Amino acid sequence: MSQNIVHERPLFGGKLSIMFPNRFQDVSNIREVPDHQEVFADPSRDESLIVELLEYKPDIADNGSAAWFLQDLANEQDAEGTVVIEQSGVLEAPGLMYNNIPAVITTAVGQMAISKGRQGREAQNIVKVYLANLRIKGVDTDVLITAYEPIVINPFSESADTVGAGMAVPAAQAGCISMDEVFKLAVTSFKVYDWSLFGASRP
Repeated sequence: MSQNIVHERPLFGGKLSIMFPNRFQDVSNIREVPDHQEVFADPSRDESLIVELLEYKPDIADNGSAAWFLQDLANEQDAEGTVVIEQSGVLEAPGLMYNNIPAVITTAVGQMAISKGRQGREAQNIVKVYLANLRIKGVDTDVLITAYEPIVINPFSESADTVGAGMAVPAAQAGCISMDEVFKLAVTSFKVYDWSLFGASRP
């Protein structure tokens, strides 16, 4: 199916790239997201994929850093009932090494209740959130790749108008690549083409 065709997608003016299915559209301009974020979404399923560049936080240990960022994300979005379902150990990322300083990746998966935009708690959806923290220490940057997958759509949420209220339709039933696979693909395909994005010269 055409919605499952995977492409390499340029990020931040082509300085970075990741791969994911073409059913995800760039909505960064529509949502007025900050310059350090790029947002892609499949409105028909209310799924989204976000790549965010943050200043490296040395006070957060590598082990469990993705879970820390997941909880921080929940706090930012005033989420309720947040639980961390699983988290990985620390994996080295040789392709992201800069100036011989190793980069590492950790991932975490959680579940939380969040509302879209400025809708209140009465319109919260239950979502599964996949988060990867790519720690590129050579350029003092924490990269977050976050994927959102709805589990239950609240009838009062604006999402209900598009995808319907109640339990979300499973990806397999809709003929789509599942969100956990989309997330894995995005994380494992992450590339840096131009290190000047991080204020660095060529390694």
